[in-house]
Amino acid sequence: MTESDRFPRNIPFKPSEAFIPWFIINFLFFVVLIAACTILPLILTADLDLYVSLAILVGLIVITIVFVVWTRLYYATMFYELHDDELRWRRGVWFRTTGIVPYNRITNLDLKQGPVMRWLGISTISVQTAGYSGQAVPEIRIEAIESADELRELLRNAVRACSGGSDGTGTGVQVRAVDEPVASTGTSILILNELKKIRLLLEQQKK
Repeated sequence: MTESDRFPRNIPFKPSEAFIPWFIINFLFFVVLIAACTILPLILTADLDLYVSLAILVGLIVITIVFVVWTRLYYATMFYELHDDELRWRRGVWFRTTGIVPYNRITNLDLKQGPVMRWLGISTISVQTAGYSGQAVPEIRIEAIESADELRELLRNAVRACSGGSDGTGTGVQVRAVDEPVASTGTSILILNELKKIRLLLEQQKK
């Protein structure tokens, strides 16, 4: 696996700190959408009492504050780690989750970047494996990564090295170096011997 200063092997690295505002902005969009679809129409039609409206508003503010605190705690637990043959990750505030993804099981490496992520200069790499290929949810998302193209290329090189040349893009194409032999020497000799035997049998039948 190729070395990288940003993503060294055997040393845990974290997502960008832009993960925190990205997560919070997404949550606020969700809260505003819910409020616009449910609470706002009731307020405009005067079906909600003023005190009830204030209680709902205070509740949303409290939930937002709790979410902001939780996001910072969650970010502090997030780590990824590249090894020669596998990707390791861990995260979780109340429930700690750890995982190992062998490179030879990776089938897809999808780079995703929404409008907010583009504004913050971060991307997410969705890692799909053979066991999760039939599911819409990837096995692991490497979230809020700066220089995501470099990390994806590192992972693709690792997948090639551990999977006999598969490029990790889900295309099924086997990538082979120009000077790489098609088969090992022992395999080539066996094939050559089998061809000689077939030729001898054909010559005998002609006689």
